[in-house]
Amino acid sequence: MERVIIIGSGPAGLTAAVYAARANLNPLVLAGGMYGGQLMLTTEVENYPGFPEGIMGPDLMIKFREQAERFGARIENVDVTSVDFSGTPLIVRTSDDEYHARTVIIATGASARWLDIPNETKLRGRGVSTCATCDGAFFRDKHIVVVGGGDSAMEEALFLTRFGHKVTVIHRRDSLRASKIMAARAQAHEKIDFIWNTVPVGVLGDEHMTGLRLKNVNDGSEYDFDADALFIAIGHTPNTDIFRGQIDLDATGYIESADGTTTNVEGVFVAGDVNDLRYKQAITAAGAGCRAAMDAEKHLEAMEFSAVLS
Repeated sequence: MERVIIIGSGPAGLTAAVYAARANLNPLVLAGGMYGGQLMLTTEVENYPGFPEGIMGPDLMIKFREQAERFGARIENVDVTSVDFSGTPLIVRTSDDEYHARTVIIATGASARWLDIPNETKLRGRGVSTCATCDGAFFRDKHIVVVGGGDSAMEEALFLTRFGHKVTVIHRRDSLRASKIMAARAQAHEKIDFIWNTVPVGVLGDEHMTGLRLKNVNDGSEYDFDADALFIAIGHTPNTDIFRGQIDLDATGYIESADGTTTNVEGVFVAGDVNDLRYKQAITAAGAGCRAAMDAEKHLEAMEFSAVLS
């Protein structure tokens, strides 16, 4: 019987692990096949406190993990395949094991969205990507396209200017959704240009990407556009499929919580982007992980005190 199981290992999950471990709860973190969450696919992080010069996302997550392990958190790089929250104990299953827990903290985050256009899947890793950090260096002196209009898209575009001779941002609207500072930074960069009111409707190429089929959303016209790489930055989908039918989700699949940590199931807590539709920042996810661990600790104290009385 585990006192607390943490599902997920991004900033929320690993911060929860740090706090739970320091509270002597001996947490078990089921980290997934690749720990670290979205920051493992992120370029330089400039807005996380304590790193005035910035830090690469993967480097930051290595520090998170080392800190959690220092205090005794047990981290297993396995994926959770199903849960059963219908009774006590709470049950969490992987492909090989079944775990029982008094409390569970869900910190599974969200995953990058794809365009779902012809040839996109075939050419993933051969010109099509959602990770500039992973793949940007393969396209030195190439023409790179970024699709999206938010802060993540601007971050990707700016980072990719280190490699490409030209970066074109394609956005379906006529203005960016990004913050003013990120938008201004991207629009002022000499290597970045923009195509507005346009969406990709196909990826061109056989063995490697050679271009895109683009469609103007205003007049419906289509044309081919030469480019060597496509980086997609159009948002995320919460990783909650395994929780359907076990816990309350909103219409878009995010876990519902009245106070940001508790759920409709007693003993099950939530933290990070799997619940956060608004902020989606590493620092807010970390803060949510702290809160979830502290609330789980209080819940366990109440349960164990009641058991002693009975």
